[in-house]
Parts: sequence; C-alpha cells; structure tokens
Amino acid sequence: MSNVLTNEWLMIKYTRGGVTNQRRKNFLDVDGEWASAQSFRFRPIRRREFPENLETVIRETDNDYPAVDIFICTADPYKEPPIGVVNTALSVMAYDYPAEKVSVYLSDDGGSELTLFSFMEAAKFAGHWLPFCRRNNIMQRSPEAYFRSNYISSPDSENIKILYENMKVMIEHVVEQGKVGEEYVESEEQRRALRKWATHTFTRQDHPTVIQVLLTNGKNKDITSCAMPNVIYFSREKSKTQHHNFKAGALNALVRVSAVMTNAPVILTLDLGYVQFPQIFCGLNKDDLYSSEYKRLFQINPLGFDGLQGPSYVGTGCFFKRRVLFGSPSCFIRPELLELSPDRIVQSSICSHDVSALAHKVAACDYEKRTLWGTKLGFRYGSLVEDYYTGYRLQCEGWRSIFCSPETPAYLGDSPLSLIDQLGQCKRWSIGLLDVLFSKYSTLTFGVQSMGLLMGLGYSHYACWPIFSIPLVIYAFVPQLSLLHGVFIFPKERPEWEVKERLVFLSVGQRVDVVQGDSIPATHRSDT
Repeated sequence: MSNVLTNEWLMIKYTRGGVTNQRRKNFLDVDGEWASAQSFRFRPIRRREFPENLETVIRETDNDYPAVDIFICTADPYKEPPIGVVNTALSVMAYDYPAEKVSVYLSDDGGSELTLFSFMEAAKFAGHWLPFCRRNNIMQRSPEAYFRSNYISSPDSENIKILYENMKVMIEHVVEQGKVGEEYVESEEQRRALRKWATHTFTRQDHPTVIQVLLTNGKNKDITSCAMPNVIYFSREKSKTQHHNFKAGALNALVRVSAVMTNAPVILTLDLGYVQFPQIFCGLNKDDLYSSEYKRLFQINPLGFDGLQGPSYVGTGCFFKRRVLFGSPSCFIRPELLELSPDRIVQSSICSHDVSALAHKVAACDYEKRTLWGTKLGFRYGSLVEDYYTGYRLQCEGWRSIFCSPETPAYLGDSPLSLIDQLGQCKRWSIGLLDVLFSKYSTLTFGVQSMGLLMGLGYSHYACWPIFSIPLVIYAFVPQLSLLHGVFIFPKERPEWEVKERLVFLSVGQRVDVVQGDSIPATHRSDT
C-alpha cells in the first residue's frame, strides 16, 4: 500500500510548477490508470454460498444434477510437471457429485507420452483414492495437498499414502528418463496406447490426433464397486503447415471433441453466462518475491465487476454453459455439424467406433477452415490472452457472469517461481492485451459501445496495463536520479494544487478500503 501512496504523491509533486509536455503526458497516463480503475468501485458485490442447500433445491425443483465436462489443459511435461496434472485430475474426479454426470478431459497440447502415462497411472490410483475420500469425508481432495496437511493418520490413510508415493516416484522417474520404459508398461492396452510414440514421425509439432478413453462410468468401478467418472486423454492433430492458435485452438478442439463424446451442458475449465472463481496460488516464493499473486486482478477487482455485468474470464476455475460458445443470448449460431450442437443428447457410448471416428475428424488440424470457430464460435482467436479476450467478446455479445469467492479457496494454482518465467508471462500478457486494445474490437471503442462506459473502462484498465508501466517506471527513477545529480524537483507550494492533492489522497484511501476491508454496504451483498 505504501507503493500506491508514494507513486500518487510523487505524481503531484513532480508535475507542479513548470510542467513540460512529456511530464503532462506521464501525468495523464497515471491519471488514466486511476480513472479506469474507478469502474471497479461503483458497485462491488460480495456473495455468499450455501452448498449445503443444493440437495434441497434439486429435490424441491424436481430437477437433476446437470452433467459436467471438466477440461484440464497442459502443454509441456517439463514446465508443468505431470504429477501436478495428476493431482488436479484426481481432485476433480473425487468431486462430491454423481460420478455418472462427470467427464474429465485432459488436453495435452504437447502430445507427450509422459503425460499420457501419468494420466493412466492417475486413473488406476483413482480406484483407491475416490472411495477413501468418500469414507473419510475428505474436503482437500488433491492427494499432494492432503498428505502435506495435518491429516489424521490411520492404517487406511497410511496405505493410501504408500500407494500415492509409489505412483509419484514412478511418474517422476519416467519424466526424468524422458521416456516410458518397458518395465513400467503393465498391460497390452497401455502398450497399444503408447505405441504411437514409437515412430520418429510423431513429434510435438507434427502428429496425428490421439484420443484415449481411460475410464468409462458405465464400465469401470472403483475398489468398492462404485461407478467412476469418464476420463479421456486428448491431444489434437498438429502439422507444421497449419497455424494452431495456441491455447484457444486447443480449447476449441476440446469443445468439439467433448461435444461428440459427452456434450455436457456445463463446462469447467481448469489451467460463460459463466461463474468465475478467484485464482489463488500455492507455493509462492517467500514474501511473493516477483509479485505473482495479482490479488487485485484475481480477488479484488472482480468484486467490482460483479456489480456491473460480471467478472472477466481468467482462464481457470471457471464454470460456463456450453451454449454461450455458440452465439449471443438472443442469436444462436448453429455449428456446421449437428453433432456439435450444445443441446444434443449423446446416446452412443464414448468407446463406440462412430463416436471415435467423428471425434478424430473434428480434432483435425485443418478442420476449422471455412468455419466460424475462433471468430463467432468457441474461444476467440486474435490475442495471446485468449481467456481475457474470450470473456470480453462474450460479454460484448450480452452474456453476464458472476464472481464466486468462497471462504475456503475452491481452486489452488501454481505461479511462476523464477524471474525468467515471470518475465515471459508478463511479456505474453502485454502483447496479448495490446492486441486487443489496438484491434477493431478495442475496449475503448467497441467495448464501451457494446457494454457501456463502466464495463468498457474496466476492461480498458487491463488492456492499457502495459502502457501504464511506462510512467510508473519514470516516477520510480526520477527522484533517485535527481538526488544523484543535485536537481531540485520540488517547487514551492502553490494553493491551486491543494484541491488535487486532497482528491488523490481520498482516492488512495478508497483503495485502502477495497484492499483491506470488507466494508461493502449491505445493499451490495448477495446471498447465493
């Protein structure tokens, strides 16, 4: 908070007296950052959740639990260790939700046999882990997080821990070797699945579609003979001659494949109307050395967005209706294949030949040619920050979202721990945000026209984030340089500046309230 005070006080002090054009520009840049951030403070909403009432609501409304397709995305087994992906998969497979309603898809955009092998091991371990969570009413359903906590030791928990540690050691050893050794292949089914990687023509940038069904809820049972969720590994086709549209392209391929195989009406992305959960990180450096938590972006500003048209999509921890990827609320855009329609009910088994053939067809690298995918259907192309851009375009079309931030974090993620990774992430975000700002869908023009002034300013606050860094860097270094060179930059007090100083300190005080306090008026609370 002292940084905020220092920067804004310095802004006033440095721009007093004879102000040059460059200084006026710097002042306007920082003033623009402050002005655009006010949109988050007009009507913040803090919601409360009552999950214990879910069964009563379902029973009283005579409805059934909707089916859910869960998307887990990964791309590199060395930057995103497979054991982390395994823990994510196991935690969602263990949801307190009817297993026959859950389908877990792992999208491996790196096409790695290491990731497939790890997912296979996770599917086997799930047969023990899911009953253990049910028997003991475990709330922390990631094995790594559970065994790292102060769990209650018992013969049951120690047996499960031994199974988990054996699996973890095996997966980490395979990743260290860089290949799946024959000694780890336990069945002919595993051998057939991994055989695709035996050829020299299968590379990360050039390989056919791989779809491997690991579990089906109509066939596979856990050790207590209870049904297990569908679990599917997927890696889309890639070719060096085709552009793949990065993560947005992988998500769109996964939307089509899941539509063919299960077509659940609700999708959870981990890695719209939609429900966005805050992104909270575990394993940060001590004192968050590289400022990777982004608390204002993921936890504070969404409260203000929620009082308008809803928070932006941040790429993970988000439930959204499949329908929103197919046009605006008032204008449904029918996909090119009837089998991809969001309202279609899948009758065939996910293991049937027809389903498999069609899933491979829609995952082909050239499938999207002469279609609306990426422009009007699915996740949107045109920016490296596909989550921000997709959420922005969906809300421009008229969709609303809500922010759900329970007291106990629903999802925990990993953040960059090294300076190189942090700079690489910031560079990608900056390029992607500027792509949006200077496109025909600019937040300052198209956004304000489509969503209104406050929502447009809110999205512009993020889109201009790379530009705001320039005056902040100047204000950070000018006082030190002036001291080194003996230049006096603080002119005499002038009465006409007093009003501006008071306004700035009032705005800073407002920031402190939002960051520190839960001082949101009762009229701006919502119980859900």
